[in-house]
Amino acid sequence: MERRSRGLLPLLAVHAVSEYYRLPWKPPVTAGLLATNTLIYLRPSFLHHILPSIHEVWFNSYLILKHRDLKRFFLSPFYHVGESHLVYNMISLLWKGIQLESSMGSAEFASMVAALLTMSQGITLLLSKSLLLFFDYGRPFYSEYAVGFSGVLFAMKVVLNSQSEDYTYVHGLVVPARHAAWAELILVQMFVPGVSFLGHLGGILAGILYLKLRGMHLGPNPLTLIIKNLAGILARPLRFLRGLFQFRRQQISGRGTVGGSQAGRSVSRVWRCQACTYDNSGWLSVCEMCGTTRGDNGSSSRQFSHQFDNPTMEEVRRRRIQRFG
Repeated sequence: MERRSRGLLPLLAVHAVSEYYRLPWKPPVTAGLLATNTLIYLRPSFLHHILPSIHEVWFNSYLILKHRDLKRFFLSPFYHVGESHLVYNMISLLWKGIQLESSMGSAEFASMVAALLTMSQGITLLLSKSLLLFFDYGRPFYSEYAVGFSGVLFAMKVVLNSQSEDYTYVHGLVVPARHAAWAELILVQMFVPGVSFLGHLGGILAGILYLKLRGMHLGPNPLTLIIKNLAGILARPLRFLRGLFQFRRQQISGRGTVGGSQAGRSVSRVWRCQACTYDNSGWLSVCEMCGTTRGDNGSSSRQFSHQFDNPTMEEVRRRRIQRFG
């Protein structure tokens, strides 16, 4: 069923458009993530029969492990339970995504988001299963239902603030930027009911693990190379269609220039009339400007006999009048 906005989504749209308008370079991956989360929440009619319902994608450790349900594992971050839940997460994504994608590039940013999503979901699953095995109070975490992009956002916050020596505000408190994710984890858990503590904790640990792995791996990120190659493959048909479209737009009539010093040239399928020095298309056999016939060698031979070997400007004007009436 298609959802209607209660007023917060237009504010999100205005905020996103204003942020992108002032940027000299528009981060495409961040925009794609914003659009994907919003469309999944709104569920327009053309996507209603394609998208699974939220009841089919809730992150639940018990159901994922019992049924090996990868749909719940990978799709649950893109679903939100309400408009305020979506808007809060998307504003956070907009702020973090613009900074990270602008600094590291779209391919690297896309690979990072994919890695953080997979690791945060995996760590959350591992934590819930470990609590069930080793502690009696772990069953509620093992059977809880959760959706939302906040786990990935916590991981992105860790990556964004990893090298910062500044201080930042977290819900009114001034804390060191590199510890902002931990402070937000505690404050959100204290004052916002119904949030997934393990989901947010899994995101923070995923961000730390990502930084550790990137520090150990000095070479290029394999996932980034895959994304770049995939983007190059997808761009080839677009470049072909663009070139084909531009070729068809070229007029066979042969727009050219009059004058110049390279008389009689034939470059890029263009031949120059020796009578009036007009550049004509290679598809034409008669000069479009004065009616002089093109010669076999790419130059031109006059269609009309005249007493002068080199026609004067008056003769060229007369020929134009005869040709165009």
